Amino acid sequence: MTTSTHDQPHPSSPTGPGEPSQRYTAALAGEIELRWQERWAELGTFHAANPTGPLTDGKGRNADPSSPSFFVMDMFPFPSGAGLHVGHPLGYIATDVVGRFRRMSGDNVLHALGYDAFGLPAEQYAVQTGQHPRTTTEANIANMRRQLRRLGLAHDDRRSFATTDSEYVRWTQWIFLKMFNSWYDVDATRPDGGTGRARPIAELEAEYVAGTRATPDGRAWSELSGAEQRTVVNDQRLAYVSNAPVNWCPGLGTVLANEEVTSEGRSERGNFPVFQRNLRQWNMRITAYADRLADDLEDIDWPDKVKAMQRNWIGRSEGAHVTFDVTGGREPVTVFTTRPDTLFGATFMVVSPEHPLLDEVPAEWPDGTSAAWTGEHATPADAVAAYRALAAAKTAVERQADAGKKTGVFTGHLATNPANGQLLPVFTADYVLMGYGTGAIMAVPGGDERDFAFAEAFGLPVVYTVATPEGFEGGAWTGDGAIVASSNDEVSLDGLSVTEAKSHMIEWLESKGTGSGTITYRLRDWLFSRQRYWGEPFPIVYGDDEQPIALTEAMLPVDLPDVPDYSPRTYAPDDADSSPEPPLGRNDDWVTVTLDLGDGPREYRRDTNTMPNWAGSCWYYLRYLDPHNDGPSATVPVDASLDSYWMGPNHNPTAGAAGGVDLYVGGVEHAVLHLLYARFWHKVLFDLGFVSSVEPFHKLFNQGYVQAYAFVDARGAYVPADEVEEITAGDGSSMYVWNGESVTREYGKMGKSLKNVVTPDDMYEAYGADTFRVYEMSMGPLDVSRPWDTRAVVGSQRFLQRLWRNVVSEDTGELTVTDEPADLETLRHVHRAIADVRVEMENMRANTAIAKLITLNNHLTTLKSVPREAAEAIVLMTAPVAPHIAEELWARLGHDESLTYEPYPVADEQYLVQDSVTCVFQVQGKVRGRADVSPDTSEADLEALALADPGVQRALDGRDVMKVIVRAPKLVNIVPAK
Repeated sequence: MTTSTHDQPHPSSPTGPGEPSQRYTAALAGEIELRWQERWAELGTFHAANPTGPLTDGKGRNADPSSPSFFVMDMFPFPSGAGLHVGHPLGYIATDVVGRFRRMSGDNVLHALGYDAFGLPAEQYAVQTGQHPRTTTEANIANMRRQLRRLGLAHDDRRSFATTDSEYVRWTQWIFLKMFNSWYDVDATRPDGGTGRARPIAELEAEYVAGTRATPDGRAWSELSGAEQRTVVNDQRLAYVSNAPVNWCPGLGTVLANEEVTSEGRSERGNFPVFQRNLRQWNMRITAYADRLADDLEDIDWPDKVKAMQRNWIGRSEGAHVTFDVTGGREPVTVFTTRPDTLFGATFMVVSPEHPLLDEVPAEWPDGTSAAWTGEHATPADAVAAYRALAAAKTAVERQADAGKKTGVFTGHLATNPANGQLLPVFTADYVLMGYGTGAIMAVPGGDERDFAFAEAFGLPVVYTVATPEGFEGGAWTGDGAIVASSNDEVSLDGLSVTEAKSHMIEWLESKGTGSGTITYRLRDWLFSRQRYWGEPFPIVYGDDEQPIALTEAMLPVDLPDVPDYSPRTYAPDDADSSPEPPLGRNDDWVTVTLDLGDGPREYRRDTNTMPNWAGSCWYYLRYLDPHNDGPSATVPVDASLDSYWMGPNHNPTAGAAGGVDLYVGGVEHAVLHLLYARFWHKVLFDLGFVSSVEPFHKLFNQGYVQAYAFVDARGAYVPADEVEEITAGDGSSMYVWNGESVTREYGKMGKSLKNVVTPDDMYEAYGADTFRVYEMSMGPLDVSRPWDTRAVVGSQRFLQRLWRNVVSEDTGELTVTDEPADLETLRHVHRAIADVRVEMENMRANTAIAKLITLNNHLTTLKSVPREAAEAIVLMTAPVAPHIAEELWARLGHDESLTYEPYPVADEQYLVQDSVTCVFQVQGKVRGRADVSPDTSEADLEALALADPGVQRALDGRDVMKVIVRAPKLVNIVPAK
């Protein structure tokens, strides 16, 4: 047989001859949905009331400051020109269901949606078409708003915005200036009682002036020149400019943060090669917050997987710095190690190709140098120069990915092991990064697999400092054991445990002045410059000395100028020697500006970089609280009373001491980039007193993905999935055919390039928004990816059609419910459903909640007429997932007000008690009888009932009983004697 396999819906036909005129079809659903969406908008049904200010509820009332608030939020969407496919709304529907349930549970719910509108895709489209990215972005936002409004999402549209709005840009730049004008005082006390916080830079300068804080070189502040004073201060700012190794992408014409580079050393966008270059760029001092970013994860309700990813990215390691003297070197080399107890096992060292030790190397190879160490070069200088050139062509990520290849050369330097005085050869290898630790490692091949592989490759000795087990066959031993071969005339670690040995070794190193206990981090400061057009300009100018100067707050926002060309200068993807040339640099009238910054009108030069697209998404949740906080009178991005009400510590029973957004739903792909950056910005704002919560997001939930089948022809090209036919053979096997040609089926993501997209618009037309919502929520647990199958949507439609029929006549449209009391069985079904559905909704298990609603609905269809009390209960319970049909039925049930704020049903305990259960009697595992018993019947009574049962007596046929197994109150199994 032949069946269509694709998931494209088919438009529903008008009601045919002989069919009921008031059946709940896609056409009727559409009419109901559009009408209710208009009414919600007209009445301001979803207007979230602030406790103060102009944002009231739909009836013009401010919220009671003591009322319970609940802030639910979706991850910031980027408005794509392709519009939405059915996978995108999954999280939006889920947060809408939660928000609607919480409103019915008595909470004042804030739920809004803005748009993360800066970014590379809009700019690349502008480069291709010449159309201003703002035009493209605004059109995309309008289309996305239309698609989401049709879905019936209960957003407060008054609070919507885009990061490209001039008013929003103003506050993004304002926050940047606060960071630029702040420093991190490790000794200051925070509002939460902890130690270490951001402080205004003016306070640092005042301490230098007063002499209460020493300058870096010990001179009095007055002895420093103006330029020296600015350098001292600028070097401590949270936002600072530095010359540092960066990821330069010639193919995109911009630098990238480490997080934007793939493990293959290529750009996440465009897949271009990325190179290490030393360039002058903006950085954010996120490393100052490393401990707090790691420790405060304990105070928030996030998935363990995401917490682990953040901790791994921060990479806090406790250990020791150890100093090695270098023969002929100008300076000793310091390494960081987490295992100072293995110092006696160090047999060589490795430094990064960028390490300053390599700026000067011996003229000749030392006596006894192995030919395998020299890379076939005549001198150390030749070997090091050649290896440095190779390393410069790789990114940090690529170098780590290639670490298993174990390339490197001997530098000619010899270092002295401070534990035993042995001379160790110093190698350079690109898997050691200058940006991590100290850019140098001591290699212990007996205890580290990476070091062992390097030692094997270069013929270096291996010493074990931890006792290996019997039967050990060589390689690196990374397990536990007693310390061995680790002593000198002053210290002995032999026989100690690893933990004890670490402590002893650190004490000895500190006593000798050759080391100290310390903590290091994998986290690097955040590279914050982009050589792009479509981003926030920096509110910074430069004078003659090239030092950055902040604009005043009154000069904000700095808006983007019009430019003749939106693209940065790009280069051949492999042109590693090229340099950035941003589009803003081509607009001389904008770049060169005369300003009065307090010392009279002077000419300055604007910064021609823009902020990364992450800037706007670092604080957008705060804009939802106070979206119209603009104009000259606005001095902070969010009013303190609104911040406290919606996000403050303990603002509701589940908020906790850290406070923050009550529920944040989005993909796990943002586990490091967005979430880490937003937490950093929030903590700076907390330190400076602009927010009251320690963390921005209290509870994080990662939804799964909607996946779909795609089809590939013999050339490897994707073909339209909706045109593919499935041919089922007689043996039940299937093959897939497109235009008479056999194609191969794949399973994965949904996308335009895969030609398997199903859009929400398709679903609205074919089934209606409520059916689409019910299907997406019933596909499985929200945190699990699930396959899309339009043919299965009909099951969700049938549920809603039966619900409609249980309340309304399909023939006349008249109400069919009765005001007669429900019978006891129906009351038990209703209140059991209420109890179960409430639990499922409270735990974000909409799929199982829907299943229980279907069970109740099926029971109601068996009744001659549905009692009002049952009909109203199921309509109210269905409202969060299918709000339009629920509103319509609620109105037809005689209610004048929307059910949005109706109390969610509460189960009556008396109907949850079971009067009896059925106990099954078995003989040798076969059912021989049953009895209705009380749930608390004793095991002895159940055994007696079973043995007296006629069916059991017949099965025993006079045999004695060897054993009786009772599983009260539902099972008795009797084992007869043989």
